Amino acid sequence: MILVIVVAALALLAGLAANRWLRPRLVTADDDEGMAVKDLVGPLLTMTVLLLSFVLVTANGSYGKAEVAARGEARALDQLVETAEYAPAAQRARIQAGAVCYARAVRVQEWEAMADGNGSPAPSVWSTGFRETFESLAGEPVFGMLVAADNKRSDEREERLAQATSSIPPTILWFLLATLVITVTALGICLPRRNNRGQIVTLVVITALLTTALVIIRDVDRPFGGIIDITATAITETERQAQRDSTANHPASDLPCDDDGNRRTA
Repeated sequence: MILVIVVAALALLAGLAANRWLRPRLVTADDDEGMAVKDLVGPLLTMTVLLLSFVLVTANGSYGKAEVAARGEARALDQLVETAEYAPAAQRARIQAGAVCYARAVRVQEWEAMADGNGSPAPSVWSTGFRETFESLAGEPVFGMLVAADNKRSDEREERLAQATSSIPPTILWFLLATLVITVTALGICLPRRNNRGQIVTLVVITALLTTALVIIRDVDRPFGGIIDITATAITETERQAQRDSTANHPASDLPCDDDGNRRTA
């Protein structure tokens, strides 16, 4: 970073030196002639738009990964529930009931925590229960399939939690905000002071568009907490199906968790 700053400072000094000593030898125009402020605003506006576009693409990529991970986790949990059908009755009951509780913990507790870029320990209680149940099935044909499904669920959850955190550092957002202020101010300087209604309307429109782009970037960068957020539809559907299978196979058994996915106490 220091190298970039030093090179930029040297480039600026070289430009100022060239303006003072090389310009008289290379340019025949008067010293009062040259590029006006309005001629420099065009490149500045272009740079601002390119920066906003680049950061928007980055934020949108993180949003897409978060959505894919959320759906992948739900599919893996559903596969775990279906694979449990091949397990003995006792283990099948624990796995399917645990899947319902895991889905509830994700939907109710972890989804809310991800709005702030955090996770929740509640789902881990049930994922640990999965592994404890698998140990009693070691050597059984279903063991490998259950472990594979649970590993897929674990990987997708880790990816979901990773994408819940902001992918754009606050420094970049502040830099974009400063660039927006400088660009709009420079455009305002170039407007005529009289008969400028059309130019002012255009400036307002440009400001609104740039601000909207920045707001969208900020919102998309929080995939589970913004206006354009990812809902828990997939995991909710998996919870419903897991509860249906658990009730169908073991109608007399109660789930070991409450509606929030917390383990019931005796």
